Amino acid sequence: MEFSGTLITRVYTSRAQIPIQGATVAVTQKSAGSRHNLLATRVTDSSGKTSPIQVSTPGSGASQSPGAAAPFALVDLWAAAPGYEVLTVQDIQVFPGTETIQALELIPLPEMAVPGSRGENISTTPQNL
Repeated sequence: MEFSGTLITRVYTSRAQIPIQGATVAVTQKSAGSRHNLLATRVTDSSGKTSPIQVSTPGSGASQSPGAAAPFALVDLWAAAPGYEVLTVQDIQVFPGTETIQALELIPLPEMAVPGSRGENISTTPQNL
């Protein structure tokens, strides 16, 4: 039996959390040899959200014994929109049968910045289960 979880992203700017429409979000997953497999790309709607992305996960029972695999899948996100810095978030946990909502705050580029010259990388720490 295959298990899966759902990932939705919400892209916004500023502390006021103003949604960014038309941002591109790519979801990747590391495989053997540190290669990244593209799972999906989405474009945000007027509320800054993407449509749901199904991610294959281990079963929740996989973590019931010592030394067993983690009960979640890890994915990386890349978000970009014209006029904003590129944002990369690594090791987002997606659990089976669960909807994960990941907020992504994009920072506006300075007026004279060269496109693609700036970006931010964020690495999340997996839960100690």
